[in-house]
Amino acid sequence: MSLVLEREAPPLHEDETGAVRVGNSRVLLEIVIRAFQDGASPESIVNRYDTLSLSDVYNTIGYYLRHMDTVEAYLNRRAKLAESVQQRLSAIQPDLSLIRSRLLSQQNP
Repeated sequence: MSLVLEREAPPLHEDETGAVRVGNSRVLLEIVIRAFQDGASPESIVNRYDTLSLSDVYNTIGYYLRHMDTVEAYLNRRAKLAESVQQRLSAIQPDLSLIRSRLLSQQNP
């Protein structure tokens, strides 16, 4: 009996917004990779996100380690996008501290 070696595509797919998700879950690639970079084991990542399979997490980390430059470039683009969205939201949202102060003063007459 011989071992049949097959090439497997990474368990990653791009959704309609351009975000890369892991396996058949809605968990983002950046979540898995940042957790791994922070020292989390694949098992602990699966414990945190139970929609992930252990094999998908191991394959995703393996893909990251083989294609680190490409994945890091993607992660940097996503971080810039998140920062841009946060800035736009901050610009259109009112200063909530004023509303909070007003509500607190109404509670304590």
